[in-house]
Order: sequence, then C-alpha cells, then structure tokens
Amino acid sequence: MKKTIVAVTVALSAAGFLGVWQYEPGPLGSETVAVAAPAPSSSADGGASESAERTLDGSVERNRYGTVQVRLVISAEDKISEVRLLQRPTSGRGVDAIPTLQEETLTAQSADIDTVSGATSTSESYVKSLQAALDAR
Repeated sequence: MKKTIVAVTVALSAAGFLGVWQYEPGPLGSETVAVAAPAPSSSADGGASESAERTLDGSVERNRYGTVQVRLVISAEDKISEVRLLQRPTSGRGVDAIPTLQEETLTAQSADIDTVSGATSTSESYVKSLQAALDAR
C-alpha cells in the first residue's frame, strides 16, 4: 500500500513538473482591450456632411508589452479632437503612459511627441499607430 502511494505521488509530481517546465508565458501586458466603435452618425440630409466629425484608425502595433491601436476623432476644422485606443496594454508602465501620450497628441496635433520614460516600447507603438492614422487623412 505504501509503495502504491509513493509511486502515485512520484508520478503526479513528475507530471506537474513537466507541465510547469513546458509552460511558456507571454510578455507582461500582452492582453488587449477592445473598445467598441461608436455607431456612425449621419447628417440631416441622410449622407455624410463635410462639417461632421470623422474617425481614422491607426495601424495595429505590437510590442513585447502589448498591442496598441489608435483611433483619432477629427473635427470639422481638421483638428484632432479626441484620441481613443482600440487596443492598449492592460498591465505594466504602458498603461500609465497612455493618458500622457493622448494629452501630448492633442497639444501637438501631430505624431511629433515625446516617448514616456519607462514606457518606451508602448510609446513607440503608439506613435507608429498615430502616424498611420494621420497618414490616412
């Protein structure tokens, strides 16, 4: 009886060890958060009007800490009025960097913004996605 218990314990321990040994975790913050897009608005005449806001989506940029995708809301005056994120890191320093990057974008009205210290990879991915959206203007 004792030999059976020892044999089962050893077998289960070995199986558990193999499971842990073969596990390959992804980088921190690799999950993304998808934000639902707002429904498109239409003008009173049933078509799109030139004075309406429009949205532009940037490219999907992946880095070892997560995925970033920017959506810009462009006003009728062709200014960036809002920066949304369709995908963003969910953990790590990149999470804290996003509001700073959004504020800098609204101030600069371009992709010529500084990276956030400690969140360089996320900042660079943000700028690439932002520039792709601006290029789609």
